[in-house]
Amino acid sequence: TIRPVRRSYYDPSSAPGKGVVWEWENDSGTWTPYDMDVGITIQRAYEKQHPWVDLSAIGFCYVIDFATMGQINRQTQRKRRVRRRLDMVYPLVSGTLPKSQSWPASPGAAAAPPVPACTCPQCLLVMSVKATVSAAGPGNATLQPRKAPAPPLAAPKAPAPATGAKAPDSVAVVRGSLKPLAAQGGRRQAASTPTLSSASNTGSPPGAGSGKAARPGLGTLNRSHLQRLAIAQSRVLIASGVPTVPVKNLTGSSPVNPALAGITGILMSAAGLPVCLTRPPKLVLHPPPVSKSEIQSIPGISHTCRKTTKKQAKKGKTPEEVLKKYLQKVRHPPDEDCTICMERLSAPSGYKGPQPAVKPDLVGKLVKCSHVFHLHCLVAMYNNGNKDGSLQCPTCKTIYGVKTGTQPPGKMEYHIIPHALPGHADCKTIRIIYNIPPGVQGPEHPNPGKNFTARGFPRHCYLPDSEKGRKVLRLLLVAWDRRLIFAIGTSSTTGESDTVIWNEIHHKTEFGSNLTGHGYPDINYLDNVLAELAAQGITEESLAQEKD
Repeated sequence: TIRPVRRSYYDPSSAPGKGVVWEWENDSGTWTPYDMDVGITIQRAYEKQHPWVDLSAIGFCYVIDFATMGQINRQTQRKRRVRRRLDMVYPLVSGTLPKSQSWPASPGAAAAPPVPACTCPQCLLVMSVKATVSAAGPGNATLQPRKAPAPPLAAPKAPAPATGAKAPDSVAVVRGSLKPLAAQGGRRQAASTPTLSSASNTGSPPGAGSGKAARPGLGTLNRSHLQRLAIAQSRVLIASGVPTVPVKNLTGSSPVNPALAGITGILMSAAGLPVCLTRPPKLVLHPPPVSKSEIQSIPGISHTCRKTTKKQAKKGKTPEEVLKKYLQKVRHPPDEDCTICMERLSAPSGYKGPQPAVKPDLVGKLVKCSHVFHLHCLVAMYNNGNKDGSLQCPTCKTIYGVKTGTQPPGKMEYHIIPHALPGHADCKTIRIIYNIPPGVQGPEHPNPGKNFTARGFPRHCYLPDSEKGRKVLRLLLVAWDRRLIFAIGTSSTTGESDTVIWNEIHHKTEFGSNLTGHGYPDINYLDNVLAELAAQGITEESLAQEKD
């Protein structure tokens, strides 16, 4: 598969120019570097001695607190450690930044070949081809049959398809050799392989002595030319049993121009490497059409549609009354920090926001996990959350009560369709359709009163109709009722703010492929999503608490 690459230059005063890298601690306890642009933003705020930096301006819902060296998720309030490394050395470039160069050169452009950066065979090959094309001028470098030093035994060549004919989907192979590398085995195939050469007489077409028309110049080769050339050569090489190397992306399904795949194939064949040009797998998001008569309800689950229900804490309950049933007062605080305000538990709370009606020096212990915090900090954290009567320990994420989310109103449909998912050929498929319209944010959302968008709806998701797949569906219905499937925030893919986003419960949105990682086969998906649901407080015990 061919993908574009690039090299970026940064100012010497920026983070990479100084060898500074910012990293965050992942769940396994190892450190992951931020993207370069994010690291530059963090370093810029750090050098200006800001107490914190909000990354929402560049599309991430995190706040970096330099006082505690922590990353805080603005939606979940989850905190991770961050660190600043100074031992990363990047190469420095003096003078003006080099301009981007393309090849083949456009007409009228300077034709001087660049000096090769290294002497490996691959770089020498590319530079040799560039030099050949540049010396001949645009359009003069052509692909033509190469004459054998001895009277050749003509190899059979199948005729190329007529102009305008559609290239077949079968594998096409291209092979060739380059003059500087001819001694490496090019003689064996001299009679049947094309080569890159420079036309000495621009007035007469290459191969005119044999009465054949000139082939397209390298600078003008397009997709159809490359495929016709490859197909014509393939029949000789396949018949001789030549092995092949896959080079994909021949369709327009990727950002890489399909012609680049052909050019790469020519370069590889010039080194004497067989090249196989194949088509990439197709993205299959949806199943074949299904009629209404083929759609079935799911046994054991009533109805086929469910709308969002909004659950709120009981009226009259103050934050102090809600937290009282989850806490035990601690008269003698341990000699450690409160992980919310990062002040010593023996000292008053360091929270500086709106002051709750609780003394700042009181300390409480959560009854399940036994983690200790200032009561002042816990009340402030509760007031900044969903205020739904539940509490989640900021240290270990243990949930107290029934956690609910801020999912906007919408509809969830679910039924069985008579098609099998890849890796689950023994059962049918459960299809889930989520539909959430755009609207206005409520008081529990990030920006109350502001409009929010809902991109990509209706969203289709798929589960195998197996025992475990139905179990996942039942728990997803609980998550839907508790408004935990979606949230309103900043999209991690588009950077758009105030839009509906997934809320840390992964779904499979590809039906017949797995090109994006959101499809099948995936043998661990059902176990992973059960773990994600459990992290939201949704387990088999939750099914007894919810009405089907």
